[in-house]
Parts: sequence; C-alpha cells; structure tokens
Amino acid sequence: MKEKFDVVIVGGGMVGAAVACSLGGSSLKVAVIESSPPTPFTPDQPHDLRVSALSIASQKILETVGAWEGVANRRFCPFRRMRVWETAGDTEFCSDDINYPELGYIVENRVTQLALLDRLQDFDNAELICPVSIKKINYAVGKASEVELENGRLLSAKVLVAADGGQSRVRQTVGLGVTSWDYQQYALVIYIETAYGQQDITWQRFVPSGPQAFLPLTGNFGSIVWYNSPDEVNRLKALSHEALRDELVAAFPDCLGKVNSVLGVASFPLKRQHAQNYVKPGVALVGDAAHMINPLAGQGVNIGLLDAAALAEVLIDAAKKGLEIGGLTVLKRYEQLRRNENLKMMTVMDLFYRLFSNEVPPVKFIRNLGLGLAERIMPAKNKVMRNAMGLEGNLPKLARGERIV
Repeated sequence: MKEKFDVVIVGGGMVGAAVACSLGGSSLKVAVIESSPPTPFTPDQPHDLRVSALSIASQKILETVGAWEGVANRRFCPFRRMRVWETAGDTEFCSDDINYPELGYIVENRVTQLALLDRLQDFDNAELICPVSIKKINYAVGKASEVELENGRLLSAKVLVAADGGQSRVRQTVGLGVTSWDYQQYALVIYIETAYGQQDITWQRFVPSGPQAFLPLTGNFGSIVWYNSPDEVNRLKALSHEALRDELVAAFPDCLGKVNSVLGVASFPLKRQHAQNYVKPGVALVGDAAHMINPLAGQGVNIGLLDAAALAEVLIDAAKKGLEIGGLTVLKRYEQLRRNENLKMMTVMDLFYRLFSNEVPPVKFIRNLGLGLAERIMPAKNKVMRNAMGLEGNLPKLARGERIV
C-alpha cells in the first residue's frame, strides 16, 4: 500500500536531518530515509576524523529547532580566535572585536547528526526510516514522486528532497545536471594528541605546497588538515603514525606545539561542484547534492544548514497559504534564496584558494598586502568575521533564532 507524505527526504545526514527538524511540528507529514544509522556516542571514545567548524548561524539553526542541547550534552569545542598568515602577511580575528563570545564551534559530524536525529524523534509529524535501502525512485513532472524501499514500503511525496550527498541518486534520477571540476589537490586529515590542552584558536597557514590548517578539539586533541598534491598525500598517508608525526613536526609551524602522537588519518580530493538548478517540480536539492565547495574555510556544512532552514521556511509558508508545496513557483523561491548566495561563497573560496596557491611574486605581494591591511582596518576585518560566522546576507529565520512553526 502506498504511504502518502508531503515531504520525503532522502538522506538522514546533518543537512537532511536538519530539513526534517526544521519542518518538525508543522502541518506537513515528513519522512526521512537513511541507509545507515550513526554509531552511538560515548564520552570516552576517540574523536571522529570528520569534524566541521559550525558557524554562529548554524548554531542558531540547531538551537532554534531544539537540537543544540544534544550537541552540548555530547562534545564540542568553541573557538574565539582565527589566525591566517603567510610570510609577511598575518591577521588574527577575535570574537571580542564584534562582541560575540565565540566565532564558532568545532563539532564532530556524527555528534551533530545524532543530536538532530534524536530531536527528530520528538515530532509527531516526522518519521525516520532507518536503516533501509532504496530500491527505486519514480519521478514524473505533474505526479507525486514515489520511493520504493527494499523493505517493501512504497512512499509518495509532494516534495522529494535530495540530501543524499555529492553523488546524489535523487539528483541523477530526476535529471538535474551539475558543473564540476577538480582542484588537482588532496586534503590529508590527521587526528593528533598534543602535549597540552587546546586553546581557543583555529589557524591556517599558506605555504607553496598548499594550506596547513589546525582545528582544536576537546582535551589534548586536535585535527590537522594538510593540503598537498595527490602524490604527496598518498606518500604521507602510507607512512606509519610515528613517521607521519615526524613529518608534521618538520613541516608545521611551532605554534602547533609538541605532537605526542598521530591517532588517525584520512584523505579526500578537493572538488568544486554546483547543480545547474536546485529544483524541478516536486524536487529540491540541499547540501552536497546541490553544491560541493572548497573546504578551505569550512563553509560546506554551514551553507548546507542554511539550505535546510530556507527550504523548510519556504515549504511551511506555502502550506500556510494553501499553495501547492511541490509547485515550481514555490520551490523556485527556495532556489532564489540559496543558489546565488551559495555561488558567491563558492566563488570567494575558489578565488581565495587560487590566490594563495599562486607563487608569482606580484600575486604574493598583493595577498600579503591584503592580509596586512585586513589586520589594520577594523571595519573590513569585522565584516570578514561576520561573513565567516554566517551573520551577513539574507538569512533564513531559523538562522536568526526565529521559529517558523
């Protein structure tokens, strides 16, 4: 028997779960389909390799939908300062300068996902279907989408939300194309234990081979992101943890401090990808299904959570007005709110990456000059901070701490 839903979300990761929680308590009947549940959290387990720097706007979204408590009760690391430098150019941003207690929070992706999925259980209008695999997706303009599950359930949806990642099955099924290219560089993520408890700072240094970044974690732990050529990343990844620790000590600045040990390693290629359209009748893309951004400033999950908040706001508003929530006019409003905003962020990150990856002397001079000016011109510096914190632009209500249900 076909089960009718207003919204079916394919993907129960951070962004998909955020869409569902943002719709929680509304008049819309919601289902979330997820193939594999996150493993339970215990306070004494090692940090995950996959972490994100959540902006203040992201924290506001999680807080407003009631999921931030689930993060705070598990594990997170606030940071107040952010330092960026290379050779002569150097600037440090501090939340005190704009009267905020923090610039953001380093949170393990699984912790954020667990907090959202826990909160989802509190809503009578939302159902998490997990673990389950999708057998088939049927899509045709003018008809409700159908999702056939391997367990025999058949769901129909007025709106099918693709929150299933960069290789989105939903996006491919409905025929929404993407523009993409590789950066010909990899990021090596290294989980380390240091000799001292972490400070309240995250930093990024630019060297000829690529950026070097540090993210603080709770206790005596941190996360290193080392950008380099694919060959060099593969060489480093093949080393023993002891040999990799020695490479870190040799290559990274003194402010990293004494590294006691390497505890985990992963790598991924840098890629930019953007859907040519975010919507079709009855379909909307969010998160990585819509865009994959250079991770240089850690904005990927943040713009994904803004997608989630904006889509939920548009759908709830349309339902209150008695409009067809899957209609192209309604869904285009979501696309208009988010696609250009995301494109601007992607373009800025791309320019920033290419500027700092260029060793031509005039370009080096310009970027060092820019960092030096940023350090001395407070209005510009504060504007950069507010943008990084997600406090600028046309923000969804949830990112401003306003409820939409």
